[in-house]
Amino acid sequence: MILIQNRFSRWILGHRYNAMCVWPVLFIKPGTDLSDCGITLNHERIHARQQLEMLWLFFFLWYGVEFVVRFVQHRDRHKAYLALSHEKEAFNHDEDLNYLGRRKAYAWMKYL
Repeated sequence: MILIQNRFSRWILGHRYNAMCVWPVLFIKPGTDLSDCGITLNHERIHARQQLEMLWLFFFLWYGVEFVVRFVQHRDRHKAYLALSHEKEAFNHDEDLNYLGRRKAYAWMKYL
């Protein structure tokens, strides 16, 4: 994975997020101490695996459509984000640094 931590990544991430994976690139907010963010990196690695198995483009199409559906359900952007199946999988397993070694393909589907 290619790590980018510069002004461009600050522009991509905005003020809300510290990191975002757009495989094969991981954008990290400038000033973020990488030695202290193993959970965040694992969370983004889970997204990288999801993107690979969905052939990248389909991941972002699914993510966008599901976000719209969840936003209509919850009427709140943050709640919609947390309700996304890809995010649920990543948040539920980001502290388990061995998760990717035993993760089954399309594991995010059980969070739909």
